[in-house]
Amino acid sequence: QVQLVESGGGLVQSGGSLRLSCAVSSRTFSSYTMGWFRQAPGKEREFIAAVSWSGGATYYADAVKGRFTISRDNAKNTVTLQMDSLKPEDTAVYYCAAGLLPGSRRRNDYAYWGQGTRVTVSS
Repeated sequence: QVQLVESGGGLVQSGGSLRLSCAVSSRTFSSYTMGWFRQAPGKEREFIAAVSWSGGATYYADAVKGRFTISRDNAKNTVTLQMDSLKPEDTAVYYCAAGLLPGSRRRNDYAYWGQGTRVTVSS
């Protein structure tokens, strides 16, 4: 069983930064592609970023490219999303997910999900 727990959400002003973390309980963490998704009120859950099993390849949605950075630490079973230059439109619940398809941006390719952490960006 793979369990994911996100942390680090909160309220921040426009232009500020937040760092989200996801702790993963799995003996095979390093075999998973890890992704971050978000869901704003009234909208579908959307892909934000993903990192390959080794951390050597990263993928971003156009909306966050250049502002967000995904990374992972396979020794600590964690994945991190550094969010800079935040905008009000970044307000959403952010979810960490684990899957086996490298670089996938599709929700259905991720088998395991965390409970989400809320990020609110005020203008």
